[in-house]
Amino acid sequence: MTPTPVIDVDRLNLKYGDFHAVKDLSFQVRKGELYALLGTNGAGKTSTLETVEGHRAATSGTVRVFGKNPRDRRAVRHRMGIMLQESGFSPDLTVRESVRLIGKLSQRVDRAERVLSVVDLTHKAGTRVSQLSGGEKRRLDFATAVYGSPELIFLDEPTTGLDIQSRDALWDAVDKLREDGSTIVLTTHYLEEAQQRADRIGLMHTGAFHQEGTVAELTRTLPAVIRFALPAGAPALPLAARREADGGFVVETFTLQKELHALLGWAHANGVELLDLAAGPTRLDDVFRSIGNAD
Repeated sequence: MTPTPVIDVDRLNLKYGDFHAVKDLSFQVRKGELYALLGTNGAGKTSTLETVEGHRAATSGTVRVFGKNPRDRRAVRHRMGIMLQESGFSPDLTVRESVRLIGKLSQRVDRAERVLSVVDLTHKAGTRVSQLSGGEKRRLDFATAVYGSPELIFLDEPTTGLDIQSRDALWDAVDKLREDGSTIVLTTHYLEEAQQRADRIGLMHTGAFHQEGTVAELTRTLPAVIRFALPAGAPALPLAARREADGGFVVETFTLQKELHALLGWAHANGVELLDLAAGPTRLDDVFRSIGNAD
């Protein structure tokens, strides 16, 4: 028997007057997944998330979180944590007071000291929010989102403004939450984070999914690339290649291993040095850029 998905969106539509922001969008997020919802500017990503989080009513379609209507706060709010792009904490509250306030509002049980230690803010517990740096405020945002280790956590641009050490610490904490069974929904402009961490990705464009799948499934939609330069007097290449303005060559292929093997074999047989050789599969940012080229 298939378990009930944590998030189930079926033919979601959102309209603002004559503007159709989200169009017949359907997707599911399974328990324990890290699902990245990405999109171009104006794609409808924020409106979709606001609806799933229970902050906005759908124009039509069905949205269920834990099998419930997310607008039913009593049923679902205490089971989810939300890290927004910008904090809304009172500047006069201390860090400890802010964490405890979120705990009371969300009705989740935890210790403020434990959560602050996770984000390295223990030494700032008595500091007013107004006196925190931008990076410290982001860590406080994360602390309040994960207070009580909720079953579902929304992370909206979680690492913006964080230094490398703080980013690593945040992702270590996310890994621990996942080990304990939490489901994560991520939005980020740092595509390498999604590529490295997401189990599946929904890539939105103009209110609908441009593509959805694992990183491997998305990147396989575009060819891999081999780049190199040749010394003067090299014989004819054994495969089709595009000459670039700088004199280098580019091979685009869906069979990277086969084409690279042929190129290296040819170079060895002819004593040719392949200069500045680089080869690799398509990256997620290439898929993202392809959206604009498809319009």
